[in-house]
Amino acid sequence: MEARDAELKKELDATLHARKELGEEYESALVDSFLEKVEQRLDGAVDRRVRRQLAEQQMVVARGSRSPQGSSDSFGERFGFGIVSMVLAIPLSAIGGGVAELPGLLVAWAGIVGVNVVQAARNSPNFFGRRKSSQDSEWEE
Repeated sequence: MEARDAELKKELDATLHARKELGEEYESALVDSFLEKVEQRLDGAVDRRVRRQLAEQQMVVARGSRSPQGSSDSFGERFGFGIVSMVLAIPLSAIGGGVAELPGLLVAWAGIVGVNVVQAARNSPNFFGRRKSSQDSEWEE
């Protein structure tokens, strides 16, 4: 980047030197010309950066990974959800068992299991064993 900065500094020096030689009547044209060169350099830098980011995203997709923005099915999310479920299971079990004894305990655990099944099904579309058959099509005929 320093080489480009040195080149841009040379352009600025040349523009200032030309202004001294040509006079103030050409000042706006010289400034416009210099700013156009700066704008072209900035556009080139932005274009290179965007192309690099697009290429990185395409590489991630080509490797079969999830999108670079993040995945809703990460190990950390699943692990955290499991830990929170177990932590909440203790007081729910105590409340359900203390208030309604065995039926209350069964209802509390049915709710805990139900929430975890829904979470697992959300993160894994094939959780219930249904695989997409060759007859299933995304295109309606």
